[in-house]
Amino acid sequence: MDRTLVQTVDPADALRHLRADFPILSQQVHGKPLVFLDSAASAQKPRQVIDAMADTMRTQYANIHRGLYWMSERTTEAYEAVRDQVAAFINALGREEIVFTRNSTEAINLVAQSYGSLLKPGQVVVISEMEHHANLVPWQMLRDRAGIELRVAAVTDSGELDMESLSRTLADGRVALVAITHMSNVLGTITDARAIADMAHAAGARVLFDGSQLAVHRRVDVQALGADFYVVTGHKLYGPTGIGFLWARRELLEAMPPFMGGGDMISSVTFEKSTWAPVPHKFEAGTPAIVEVIGLGAALSYIDAIGFEAIGAHEAALTDHALGRLADVTGLNLVGTARERGGVISFTMDDVHPHDIATLLDRNGIAVRAGHHCAEPLMRRMGLSATARASFGIYTTREEIDFLAQTLEQIRKFFV
Repeated sequence: MDRTLVQTVDPADALRHLRADFPILSQQVHGKPLVFLDSAASAQKPRQVIDAMADTMRTQYANIHRGLYWMSERTTEAYEAVRDQVAAFINALGREEIVFTRNSTEAINLVAQSYGSLLKPGQVVVISEMEHHANLVPWQMLRDRAGIELRVAAVTDSGELDMESLSRTLADGRVALVAITHMSNVLGTITDARAIADMAHAAGARVLFDGSQLAVHRRVDVQALGADFYVVTGHKLYGPTGIGFLWARRELLEAMPPFMGGGDMISSVTFEKSTWAPVPHKFEAGTPAIVEVIGLGAALSYIDAIGFEAIGAHEAALTDHALGRLADVTGLNLVGTARERGGVISFTMDDVHPHDIATLLDRNGIAVRAGHHCAEPLMRRMGLSATARASFGIYTTREEIDFLAQTLEQIRKFFV
């Protein structure tokens, strides 16, 4: 994608050029043009990512770090160059702070296992009511394993983090870690990460942000946020599945024990004792996702070429348009009305189950998600069992939003 394409006088023309980068969008589903509105679950891939991965397998595939031959060295250089890309993408202080994982879930589990092993019984981890299961279950497991306490900060009826509730969880000074989403995968709510970090640090706690959703839509600067840990998954970021990353301050990584044992994370091994490789490699046991890392690098290059200013403007316009159009659909109820939000909209319809909504939309070529979205406690907080969810990518158009609203009107009439 050429940056100039998103700077043309006609934004619609730029978008048409951009959509051409995504081969999957040209197909039909049930005889209708595909309208893909499930990017919050997993975004589609531009041909630049597909080609980079295919070219690696065709021309230079070899295992990395261990080979002394040309192809292994070349692939190692490409792999480690992506680590530098990731560091620049989030303004890390160096490649040593970037640990490759399979996804955000594994990254959070790494912190819960490794940093969690440093916590003492009676210390506290704080999460919120809007967390994805990936930022809830690992802390429950740590609680049950290590005797730490797990506290939950409330969200308001509008779906915003209740900062007073968060302050109360921190008041006794026993909190070791605050782990909060940066953007809700259900409500679209964007949390005030800097304010959360300042509150946590003032109480003597570290802070982890789940950036799985936010990193797709806005520039992340971990230094400006004041974060201690930040996790991102590649498949939502227009990259492949099976690759994500953990960023953590180097001194924290140095103090944490390894997550898994095996090859490539060691310095030396005897039958009596092993010593660990320097960070970040002591957290990356075994053959890594080499091709996927290179695909992630291509995705980051693609996003950088477009620019977050253009991405943010497109998303804001789409979200405003969608909120207005969906609000006009009779019987449709929006879930979450946070003031600061991204391109994720959950909704219900009177007398129509979300699964029926998704099934009938699919018959018209529209892909949305329905269910609890791996956030069952949040569903219960909102008094719901499930919602339908439409989520947007850089390839989403206003026309697709209009078609969604029109089809929802037809569904409502079908059930009346």
